[in-house]
Amino acid sequence: MNHFSKIDMGEVTRLTRAGKLAEAMALLQGQTAAANEESSREPHRTKAMSPTIEMQAPTVQGGAWTAPLARKMATFRDPLSELGLSGPRKGSGSFRRSVVRVPEGARFEERAFSNDLGSRTYKVYVPSRYSGEALPVVVMLHGCTQDPDDFAAGTRMNELAEEKSFLVAYPRQSQSANPQRCWNWFNTEDQRRNGAEPSLIAGIALQVIEEFHAEPTRVYVAGLSAGGAAAAIMGATYPDLFAAVGVHSGLACGAASDMPSAFTAMAGNATIAPGGRGRTVPTIVFHGDADRTVNPVNSDHIVAQARRQGPLTKVVARGEAPGGMSYSRTVHSDAAGAEVVEQWLLHGAGHAWSGGSASGSYTDPRGPDASREMIRFFLRHAKATA
Repeated sequence: MNHFSKIDMGEVTRLTRAGKLAEAMALLQGQTAAANEESSREPHRTKAMSPTIEMQAPTVQGGAWTAPLARKMATFRDPLSELGLSGPRKGSGSFRRSVVRVPEGARFEERAFSNDLGSRTYKVYVPSRYSGEALPVVVMLHGCTQDPDDFAAGTRMNELAEEKSFLVAYPRQSQSANPQRCWNWFNTEDQRRNGAEPSLIAGIALQVIEEFHAEPTRVYVAGLSAGGAAAAIMGATYPDLFAAVGVHSGLACGAASDMPSAFTAMAGNATIAPGGRGRTVPTIVFHGDADRTVNPVNSDHIVAQARRQGPLTKVVARGEAPGGMSYSRTVHSDAAGAEVVEQWLLHGAGHAWSGGSASGSYTDPRGPDASREMIRFFLRHAKATA
């Protein structure tokens, strides 16, 4: 029996509705509130293959589970926080801003998009070999507390864009929309087509297509944690825009409708309603089986949604990444042999981007290269029409 199956989710919801979020978070972590408070005062300890995530609960106004401030102010980077495991990074009392190196001839520029529902800034990476041709577009949705530079550094997606020649857009969640800069995946309004955040993310993708004359049949979206949940929402609400979706350590569209149900969903007890929303978008999923922030059963929910298009054959392969992490890779193919859904279960991994760089936050360099595998999967899929 795993950690999540022992949780009294009814009590978690009661505490959440009563505003006792610290106690609710303690229950999710399998602790008493007193034990949780005591553990926050102890020095951080890392388990090599089964990381434990210690977090502070969000405020009643919203937000995300985050590492205690004391850990954020440590002289070395705390590798376990709201988003999970990452390599250490030296500092002088706080996180230093990620530096994104841009090759000669390439561009990494700031943009903004607005519509009647709001506005968001974003950064776009243009590879050095771009000369006006129609390139694919990858939209990358960062996790809580992150920003475009941090996410670009950690995922190394710009390096792949330089190698494979595609454009990358990094929408930036505003602190006014969410105190921890999380995409609001648990709000009903932000789970529907033409809802606030989905419309802004889709608008950014369309603006990049227009500005750079990109290929409208080869537009993709991927994200981590809250960004991964937002990516799943984009695939469900804009299947006419996105040709494929990548979800890392995220949740299925419709997994939650408010903050109490977000607790339930992250613990692995979400009820995902059957039935499709039209065209099913090819999907690739990564999730650590030692993830204590988002239960790995959520990756099964994402796969179940993506499999709605009909009977698929399943092939399971196992391997080990050069960094030493073992994994199981399950591929679901249609009758024509096309790979429609791909699921990577990372054994011993926590809540972090697999195979990422320690120059960005919340990565686990031991694992298979999630960025490279997502791009390989994406570039095999294109929509028939724009």
